[in-house]
Amino acid sequence: MVRYITRRLLWVVVLLFLVSFLTFIIFYTLPSTDPAQLRAGRQPNPELVEQIRHNLGLDNPWYQQYFDYMKDVFLHFDFGYSYQNTISVKEQVFQRLPATISLALGAAVVWLVIGISVGIISAVRSRSLIDRAAMGSALVAISAPVYWLGLLSLYLFANDIGRFKIFPGAGSYVPLTEDPAKWFTSLLLPWFVLAAAFAAFYARLLRSNLIETMGEDYIRTARAKGLSNRRVVFRHGVRSAITPIVTAAGLDIGILLGGAILTESVFNIPGIGRLVFDSIQHSDLPMIQGTVLLGTFFIVTMNLIVDIIYAFLDPRVRYA
Repeated sequence: MVRYITRRLLWVVVLLFLVSFLTFIIFYTLPSTDPAQLRAGRQPNPELVEQIRHNLGLDNPWYQQYFDYMKDVFLHFDFGYSYQNTISVKEQVFQRLPATISLALGAAVVWLVIGISVGIISAVRSRSLIDRAAMGSALVAISAPVYWLGLLSLYLFANDIGRFKIFPGAGSYVPLTEDPAKWFTSLLLPWFVLAAAFAAFYARLLRSNLIETMGEDYIRTARAKGLSNRRVVFRHGVRSAITPIVTAAGLDIGILLGGAILTESVFNIPGIGRLVFDSIQHSDLPMIQGTVLLGTFFIVTMNLIVDIIYAFLDPRVRYA
């Protein structure tokens, strides 16, 4: 197991290099607004633009710029400074990271609890009225776009403009360190909106896997031994059927930790997603590079955690 984890960690470093290089090439080679002109303002003096390009290192060859950037990242953990406002990328990212973590992990708890519960009930009571109602609702939730669902939720339930004011604080994020109670209420509606489609997908996925698993030979053997239906379902059925859920959850949480752009924009949450959106609009390459590397790190880390969890959930999985 230790050797396997070590190899995966080395692969993380290689993958970060590849992603950073591709990101750099895309934003360097594709036509976009010159960051020096953005810094110089409207109708800038050409000499001022050239001076800014020199100060930012944009007059160097692209490979020299990339080498200098990666050297600072891996030797000094320095992601550079924003082209737009000269703020440290590392400082800006870590300042916004708690909001994104709060949104992503809270929504993950909501969709896992709802999705797994509904999936088990639908599988155990397959083709019943409860199953049909749950799967019909899941189809609606999957089909609803996040931004539309968020705007509709604000219109119905927000404390200021809502028709039914039952979610105080929605649309006005409050940090956890400032007021835990207001932090919870400000994220409650975004959690449910972001979790809706995920919970519906997980419920349908677990239902189909569990129905298939309950028809396996070892399930019939467990029933023949006289085990209770609850123990057969949870000890043998769910444990085998839940492995695809673990895979999907690891990937989805990793992606959301890199920024949930639509949800953060709709509910005015100052997270990584909003930062990515603003950086792309202003061709802010250092900020884009920093957020992309952060998102990549979260994704590969969550995949590694998922692989380790496999060994505990499924006894058939072993890492030599």
